[in-house]
Amino acid sequence: MAIAVADRIERLNTASARRVIDPDVEPDLTGHVGEGQLLPDELLTVAGLDLELTAEQKRIISREEIASITEAGVRFEAVLTAGFALQIANCDSVKDPRIVYLLHEIGEESRHSRLFVRLFEQLDSKAKNPISGRIADRLMRRGTRRIISLPSLLYTLVLAGEEIPDLFQKKASEHPETDPFLRAVNKYHRLEEARHLSFARALLPEIWEKATLAEKVAVRRFAPWVIQGMFETIVHPGVYTAAGLPGWATWKAVNATPERIAFRHEAIRPVLKALVEAGIFAPGKINKRWQKLCGVDAAGQPLAQPAAA
Repeated sequence: MAIAVADRIERLNTASARRVIDPDVEPDLTGHVGEGQLLPDELLTVAGLDLELTAEQKRIISREEIASITEAGVRFEAVLTAGFALQIANCDSVKDPRIVYLLHEIGEESRHSRLFVRLFEQLDSKAKNPISGRIADRLMRRGTRRIISLPSLLYTLVLAGEEIPDLFQKKASEHPETDPFLRAVNKYHRLEEARHLSFARALLPEIWEKATLAEKVAVRRFAPWVIQGMFETIVHPGVYTAAGLPGWATWKAVNATPERIAFRHEAIRPVLKALVEAGIFAPGKINKRWQKLCGVDAAGQPLAQPAAA
């Protein structure tokens, strides 16, 4: 098994070395978003609320949603980099192809983040994140340190943190009404993140074999809570306040719509599938927390979607 994993990772190393895309040079990625609405109506998070919004409100929401997602992406990729750097520092041999790929991934995540920062600056976001604050930030720092110290939990969250934006970017990049520059950014990011997902899926089984009891409890019981929080806060309440809507009330309503719940289920089911394939859950024994998060039964089969409120 270890040899097969090493071979897969060597192929990923080769692919990463052959195609290095610099977003500060690539013509499709050196552009600028337009001044109007960046996403079609059906891809806005408020699509399921049947609100009577003006064209200006939809323009603002589209731009603030992208800004919120982009900033969250920069911060999440920083957490990944910290976790990967710790693994490299503690590794047995720097010649291991796994370590070489971690170095590739850190470089790629850095390039992504540079592009995201440039995109964020272009959006000129006015929204303030009400979730951020002294207590929340302190808890986030402590949680981050704990996560990067538990490899099984880190790689589970790597999968979630890649799958959630990947689904959004897939839908946005394939829709003809998405802003052209934003579509190019999404396509570029998905291209490289596909390799990152393959790496995490390949490594998870062998990481799980070495997992401590604390890691196993964290992945099975704690991770669903973290992942749902990641999903719900990737677009924060301040986005709606910036468009003249009640921020917290709209945010809560958005996350309760059948459309948003279905999106969450679709985004996170691949994560659960990877956990089952890694032996973290035996077939037919998925616990209630993961079932609720992904909208599945104990065997991982999708349940009927909730009706509109």
